[in-house]
Amino acid sequence: MPQLRRLQIENYRSIQSSSIEFGRMNVLIGANGSGKSNLISFFKMMNELAHERLQRYITETGRAHSILHFGPKVSNHLSATIEFSKLLSTQGACRYEMSLYPVAGDTLAFSKERIVQVSLQDGSDSRVIEFKPGLLESSMPECDFKDYPMMVQVDFDLRSWDVYHFHDTSATSRIRQFSYAYGETTLMKDAANIAAFLWQIKNSDSRCYRRIVETVRLIAPYFHDFSLTLTPQEDVILNWLHAKSDLIFGPHQLSDGTLRAICLIALLLQPTPHCPSLLIVDEPELGLHPYALGVIASLFRSKSESTQVIISTQSSAFLDHFEPEDVIVAEYRDGKSTFHRPGAEKLNAWLEEYSLGEIWEKNVIGGGPH
Repeated sequence: MPQLRRLQIENYRSIQSSSIEFGRMNVLIGANGSGKSNLISFFKMMNELAHERLQRYITETGRAHSILHFGPKVSNHLSATIEFSKLLSTQGACRYEMSLYPVAGDTLAFSKERIVQVSLQDGSDSRVIEFKPGLLESSMPECDFKDYPMMVQVDFDLRSWDVYHFHDTSATSRIRQFSYAYGETTLMKDAANIAAFLWQIKNSDSRCYRRIVETVRLIAPYFHDFSLTLTPQEDVILNWLHAKSDLIFGPHQLSDGTLRAICLIALLLQPTPHCPSLLIVDEPELGLHPYALGVIASLFRSKSESTQVIISTQSSAFLDHFEPEDVIVAEYRDGKSTFHRPGAEKLNAWLEEYSLGEIWEKNVIGGGPH
């Protein structure tokens, strides 16, 4: 699979102009209002764009004047270049380029959209697919990529980009309700189908399912197993068994933190073929005990060996479990968001006495409110 190598954005919300390089593991940190959420929301926009839902995204997120950096009077376009590393040793890299401009109705239309395949031999543009300008939705979903295997993969990747955020664990949240067992085969971004997702894994990959159960036990020792039984309507709910009882407990008898941990563990230990090539998780530390943070961090590190990972976090304790080279620091200065990597060599002396999270708290690598 191709890997997201570099992302260049101009005039998207607080991001006036920024070029960000990505590795296998990427941990995004920064103060409130630094631009982390805007960067994460860009990935959401690209997912909507790839599914021909750009106009819906624009309408739901405040229209063009809210999306363009300081509005259309300051920014007359929004553009992005997304570079992917080579797919196979015999192929070069590939990039997706697009530019949007404001039009009547406080919305945006395409002034440019194209996919470029780069030659492995000399780095030149070997194949280019140009899409028609002036349209309100992407032409990419309708393109026939026959004989362009890497471009097919790029199209697939953009469609699979989604941001997982398991923040809603309230009594009425969808996580705690019944879900249709034969519905979505992938975990939804809010884990609304967690019960059905686990039921599918249990029936298709027993080894993977046992790993999930055993990992949940590390965080919740009282947990024994899930009790996933289909109703006559082919629904399933997240019932579970207690290690000290024969009673069947329901999802409303799980704490918010335990429920979020279950969702994260299922996401990170799911069978690799079902996992997107880029896994984006916003605030995975919410409600987790420090020990649970260590378990989840180790799962993220392990997952990054097969799947590229982007995490956005506000937790210095969670950051302690990663390496300096994993970190991307977001800062907001002079009305714009910037992103940089601190570099391990700069921190060597500090790391002899302090953890990475403590160094962040001391504002050595930036990402603070001042």
